[in-house]
Amino acid sequence: MTETTSGLRARLIETGVELLHSEGIPSLTLREIARRAGVSHGAPRRYFPTHLSLLSAIAREGFADLAERVGAALAAEGETSPRDRLLALGRVYVDFARTHHGMFELMFRHDLLESGGEPGLRRTTLPLFDVLVDLVARARPGGEPAPAVVAGALWANLHGIAQLWRWGSLPLATGCDDVEPLLRAALDAHLGNEAAAETGPESR
Repeated sequence: MTETTSGLRARLIETGVELLHSEGIPSLTLREIARRAGVSHGAPRRYFPTHLSLLSAIAREGFADLAERVGAALAAEGETSPRDRLLALGRVYVDFARTHHGMFELMFRHDLLESGGEPGLRRTTLPLFDVLVDLVARARPGGEPAPAVVAGALWANLHGIAQLWRWGSLPLATGCDDVEPLLRAALDAHLGNEAAAETGPESR
């Protein structure tokens, strides 16, 4: 039975994802992906006109996986406070960077995201960012800067924590053996101190 075009395309992407997880970005050549998928080295060109278009399709799987993990974590939080839900999102983000470091690196490659192979790939980040903006807006209603700006700064902070923790720089510099205090400090920096918010002006 002949494999369908969509089936082979999906197999090439799946093979690329598996190869990325096991051997990292340098292994993601068209030839190696084709070899692992059991097809001729020219076969990927029939579905992906450029190498970057295949890498983009693989990266899209990473964004989908991260979004699913964040969704599950937020669902597990139930009706907790927006700050607690932001903390849960941060944990997932850092854990994804630690356990899927090859994919995490690929997902944020500027040359990849700007390529013409997968139009709108950069926009794949927007639904997750919208979740972040919504939670920030509910955690700090009113005030300036706008929630999108605060969410952007918080995202940059989380991304930096994820990268530096994975590289071992933050544990060495801070002496922390757990990323949780850093995540809480990031939330305090962008949302205001949690203890002060709970105490309120009446107690001061």
